[in-house]
Amino acid sequence: MAGSWLLAWMMAALFGLFLAACGNLAVSAGLALGLLALLAVASNAKHAMLGEPLLFSDLALIGAIFRHPQFYLSAVAIWQRIVAGLVAAVLFALLAWLFVPALQVHLMGLGILALSLAVLALSVRSTPVRRLARVPDAHADVLHHGLLSVLLLYWLRWRDSRDPAPCADKTRTPPADAPELVVVVQCESFADPTELFTDPALALPGLTAARAGACQWGRLMVSGFGAYTMRTEYGVLFGLDEEELGFRRYDPFLTALGDGSYALPARLKAERGNWRSLFVHPHDMRFYGRDRIMPAAGFAELVGEDRFAPPGLGEGRYVTDAAMADEIVSLAANAAEPTLIYAVTIENHGPWAPDGHADGDLKQSYMRLVRNSDTMLTTLIERLGALGRPALLVFFGDHRPSIPGATAPGGDRHTPYVLVRLDKAGQIVPGKNRQVDLTPAGLHHAVLSAVLGEPRDL
Repeated sequence: MAGSWLLAWMMAALFGLFLAACGNLAVSAGLALGLLALLAVASNAKHAMLGEPLLFSDLALIGAIFRHPQFYLSAVAIWQRIVAGLVAAVLFALLAWLFVPALQVHLMGLGILALSLAVLALSVRSTPVRRLARVPDAHADVLHHGLLSVLLLYWLRWRDSRDPAPCADKTRTPPADAPELVVVVQCESFADPTELFTDPALALPGLTAARAGACQWGRLMVSGFGAYTMRTEYGVLFGLDEEELGFRRYDPFLTALGDGSYALPARLKAERGNWRSLFVHPHDMRFYGRDRIMPAAGFAELVGEDRFAPPGLGEGRYVTDAAMADEIVSLAANAAEPTLIYAVTIENHGPWAPDGHADGDLKQSYMRLVRNSDTMLTTLIERLGALGRPALLVFFGDHRPSIPGATAPGGDRHTPYVLVRLDKAGQIVPGKNRQVDLTPAGLHHAVLSAVLGEPRDL
């Protein structure tokens, strides 16, 4: 009942808004219902592709669609874009034709809007509504309270959340063979094809060899499927689990500026002051606000798309993993002090449309690109070892790919990770070769322990 109450007044507010704008009762009602239908269709489409309903945080990405259309429009067929454009043109023409210039009707719309917003403002402060959606569970809450009500409730819960207290200091004793170079590679849509497609013949040789020589490896228990790179990225960089984030979990980058003291660069600098950190991503750093978040997290330098040549003919849409490996090794070779290099790849970003290499088979298009990522893993182990410095390479996938007809969001979501240690002679130090499943935040703490030693509370 509480969800229905919120829905009714939200729809009344939308009706009042449209009536104030166009002055036509029938058109206003149609637009309000049409917007509700549009949100429902978008939520269902998202659920089919990514396994979760539309969330308030998704609305923050609307601006990104216009700044980076290739990330989103590439998933929409040309004919669909043409139809959408024609429908939009017809809609605007109809609105202009059906506009009613009677001032009284427009004022009536303003009155309905003001009344509806006032009732909503009082309702969300009432005890029955305040009891709703106290713990993040998007699927259950949408079923119980309705999509539009949950968009409002989750936004309110997110708005009421607060930054965590500054990260508490720990006492640590660094291991005698602590690495002086840490390279963390967040690999786009990197998953083990033997698990993804249940076919042992698709095993990746680089990943297999890295697991055999790793000091630790296992499954990274990411929460997203097919998207939401920033959730995994935030967990590995800042070390806060989703249970600690509450309603911030859906897009932790929206509030990451307040969490800087928890970030890997900040922790390394706080406990070993001579560390320098670099963030490498061959894309516009304004995407997800990385241009502001990463300096606040302690990164001394951002290496962005201007440092990479555009992909050549036949190399796909994005900067290749081979080019990323070259840049990472170059930065590592020129590092005079203990250095963290956190790199985010992009070559294997979907959608995996037929590109001339795989005879129209999306699965084979994905396999071609994931093998390039696997080659990058092998290359980095070999070339970082040749630098002759104690090093730690951390390599993981940010989420599984959403490939129409080949993968679906139900079931397992984990991706692989490996921690590979290299000594001064460039030899792999396998250590205990432990297999441990970790959350992204758990991987953050594993990296800190490898560099700074196990923590002890002060």
